[in-house]
Parts: sequence; C-alpha cells; structure tokens
Amino acid sequence: MSAPKFTTMGCRLNAYETEAMKDLAAQAGLSNAVVINTCAVTAEAVRKARQEIRKLRRDNPDAKLIVTGCAAQTEPETFAQMAEVDAVIGNTEKMTPDTWAGLATDFIGDTEAVQVNDIMSVTETAQHLIDGFGTRSRAYVQVQNGCDHRCTFCIIPYGRGNSRSVPAGVIVDQITRLVDKGFNEVVLTGVDLTSWGADLPAQPKLGDLVMRILKLVPDLPRLRISSIDSIEVDENLMQAIATEPRLMPHLHLSLQHGDDLILKRMKRRHLRDDAIRFAEDARKLRPDMTFGADIIAGFPTETEAHFANSLKLVEECHLTWLHVFPYSPRQGTPAARMPQVDGRAIKDRAARLRAAGEAAVTRHLQDQQGRTHNVLLEAPDMGRTEQFTEVRFATEQPVGQIVSAMITGRDGHQLVA
Repeated sequence: MSAPKFTTMGCRLNAYETEAMKDLAAQAGLSNAVVINTCAVTAEAVRKARQEIRKLRRDNPDAKLIVTGCAAQTEPETFAQMAEVDAVIGNTEKMTPDTWAGLATDFIGDTEAVQVNDIMSVTETAQHLIDGFGTRSRAYVQVQNGCDHRCTFCIIPYGRGNSRSVPAGVIVDQITRLVDKGFNEVVLTGVDLTSWGADLPAQPKLGDLVMRILKLVPDLPRLRISSIDSIEVDENLMQAIATEPRLMPHLHLSLQHGDDLILKRMKRRHLRDDAIRFAEDARKLRPDMTFGADIIAGFPTETEAHFANSLKLVEECHLTWLHVFPYSPRQGTPAARMPQVDGRAIKDRAARLRAAGEAAVTRHLQDQQGRTHNVLLEAPDMGRTEQFTEVRFATEQPVGQIVSAMITGRDGHQLVA
C-alpha cells in the first residue's frame, strides 16, 4: 500500500494546503494515488497543469489520479474530460476530511468523479489544519483566503471565493505552537492579505493582527508578511514598520502596472502616485526596506507609452524583486474581451521589465557588500537576510538559527559571507 504522491503548482497558499491534504489523505487511508494541486493564475499555468497531469499518468500508470486546486475549481470540465484523470475536487472539498474518506473507501463508485461546488457560497476559512509548513527555520501560516475584488484580468476570486479571515486568537495560538517547536520565522500568507479582518467582528485590520502577534508572542524572532495591496495598508501596519524590528523589512507589492489608465482598466484601486507615495513613506520609516512587486506586461490596450510608465516604476518605487507576468487572457474575465496586444510586443516588454529587475537586484546586492546582516539559515550553507536576500556561506552553519554575518561579495543573485 503506497502512500499518495502530491504535486503542487502555483502559490505559497497552495503549498500550505498540499501539506494539509497530505494529513487528510493519510488519516483517510488513501493509497496508490497521485494528487496534483493546480494553479489558475494564467492560461499558461493551466496549460502546464495539463502537461504535468499527462506526465504523472505516464509515470504512475496504475495510480488514481486526482486533480484539485484553482484550475480544477475554475475549469472542472477541462480536467474531467482528460482520459488521464480519475477525479476532480474543488478548493473547498480538498480541505474536507469526508472528501478524502470517500476517495479512499470507494474510489469513484458512489463517490462522484467531479466534486466542485460553488466557491462563492463558502463563508469560512478552514482553520489551523496544520501548524505551518516550510523549512526547519521558517513556517508559513494561512490567515486569510479568497478575494472580494474583481480585477479585470484575474480569475482567482472564482477559484478561491470571497475573502474569509482566520480569527486573530487562532493565529496567535498557532504561531505560539510554532515558536515552541523552534521556528525562528513565521510568514503570514493569504490571497488578499490586506483584506484580513473585514469579515470579523469589529473589522480589525492587518496591522492590528501584526501588532497583536508581536505583542502576544514575544519569543518570535522574525515575522514576515507576504504579498500585500499597498492601497489597503492601515495605520497600525505603518506603525509596525516604523517601530517593530521583528517585522522584517521586505514587502511584496501587488502593483500590476505603472500607468493610471491601464490601472483603471485593470480595475485596480490605486494610481501610480499612490504606489510611489507608499514606497517613499515605508522607506522613510524603515530605511532598510526592500520591495518586491508583481507587474503585468502587455495588458490589453497597453501602448509603448503606457508600458514606459511601468518601466519607470521600478526605479520610482525602488523595487528590487520583480515578478513579471506576460499578459495572457483568462476566459471569463473582462480583460479577455478587450483589444489585445500583439504577442511579440508582450514578450519584448516582459523581457525589458525583467532586465530592469535584474539591474535592480544587482544594485541591491552591491549595496550590501561590507554590511553585517542577521541571516536565518535554511541550509548548512545558505540563509536569508532580513530583506529575504539569499546568502551563501563558505563554511557550514547551524540550520534554523539566526547568525550575524559580514557580507564579503556576491555570486549571481546571492550574497557571499
């Protein structure tokens, strides 16, 4: 009886949920199965999911092949029609013990081959299914799921549903257990982190949660926030940036574009000046702050002049780590019906954005030489600074510990200590 194999595609939240599914599948006694947790953020992500499914079937010809995740939620029929697939389960169903019990005890039979219900009807987030996951040094904690916004390019709300928050007390208890287990860093994750609390009594903000964690878990050395929407950052979060050294000086911003007209067509809630102002304010409060950002190249109707504003944003916001997405239409989104940009232009613009990102990383790495950083060790010879920059060590270090190190040089995208 072989244990099920899991493959994860896409975001950190998917990876968190895969760890929870491993526990649920083990409790149910599921065996000889292959589970793929898919992503739907782009059309390319769905194509890669289909490609991976075919490979998994070739490598595991006799196993039950189960498809779940955002692509399964948004396009269940696409995967149900694949000859390689035995079952398709939605994002809510994959977090339910009954689903796995049914798959384990009566595969197909009385169990429906497709179990994907209306994600918009879900009002709660599955809480503390696992106490984080990650390396021996860093744990990821889901505090929120879903999104109430409807950006014109994005399919994710239809895969994740509306925003739901995990109560602060549950989160604090979970982080306390993680610290007791020896984790030195916790990362808060979610689909739309800055909307945390809007559905809870008294409607607390993300900054309230951060301050509460830092106050009630005094032994937690390092707290990180994953991707945020800068226009929704609240006063308490800015205060934490200014006054809490245990909150790490690295923020990943969901910017998407640098031109006001394109931002409006994307149905974003900020303008370019809002993004620049936030970056300036955060760096004034915390001079060592670094930023990552998501930027889309070639959004429908984007001209060369529009694109130039995105390119300028890299320097104007002092961005360091870029996630560049060449635009691809997602069926069912308003942007897919807008006038599309030529594919060659999209590819060229994405390459130019990535080049700007490479130059920004080089400047950042050069600026760190001669400085001393507190580095959290992920492997005997590799760790990350407070700004999440990788550091390579010449001699072995204690994994999971935070060590002070002088930066002596750089090698590629890594610092050397």
